[in-house]
Parts: sequence; structure tokens; C-alpha cells
Amino acid sequence: QVQLVESGGGLVQAGGSLRLSCAVSGRTFSTSTMGWFRQAPGEERDFVASIPWNGGTTYYRDSVKARFTISRDNAKNTVYLQMNSLKAEDTAVYYCAAKTSQKYDYWGQGTQVTVSS
Repeated sequence: QVQLVESGGGLVQAGGSLRLSCAVSGRTFSTSTMGWFRQAPGEERDFVASIPWNGGTTYYRDSVKARFTISRDNAKNTVYLQMNSLKAEDTAVYYCAAKTSQKYDYWGQGTQVTVSS
């Protein structure tokens, strides 16, 4: 059983920063690609960033490149999303997910990020 718990969301002014954390239970964390996704009201869930099991090549959606950084600490079973220069359009529920097979098959419950302009 794999469980993911996000934390670190909240209300921040435009231009501010937040750091999201996702604590993962289960033995698969250190061998899984981890991802962050977000879903704004009335919209579909979108990919934000991903990081492979060894912390190698990371990927980002274009709109967050140079502002967001994904990282992981396998010793702590935790993945992070550092978000800087936040914009109103970053407002969404943010989810972390684990890819243990060919798709993201485990998801957290989400954490709300609200950016006021």
C-alpha cells in the first residue's frame, strides 16, 4: 500500500513563494518517478513537474519553468515543489503522484494553493 500526503499549501500574495511537500509511505518511493499536478476550478488536472527515482532529469510545464523546482529526498521518502514568483494563475489544488508502473497510479489528497493578485 502506498500513501501520499501533501502539505505546505496556503494563501500567498502574487510574487511570493511556497514550498509543497509530499510524504510517501511504502517501499516503492525510492524507485518511483514522482510528479506534481494541479487542478484549477472548472479545469482538468494538469501536469506541473516530475522527477525520476534518482533525481535526474526533471520536467516542467512551460508556464512554471524557471519559477518552480521539484526535488526529492529518498532518505525521507519526500518530494518537494518549491514555487517562487507565484502568479494568480498558479491558484489550484496541487497533487503529488507516484508512478510505479507505466502511469501515475498513486495520488495524494491535494493541497490548496491560492495566490492573491
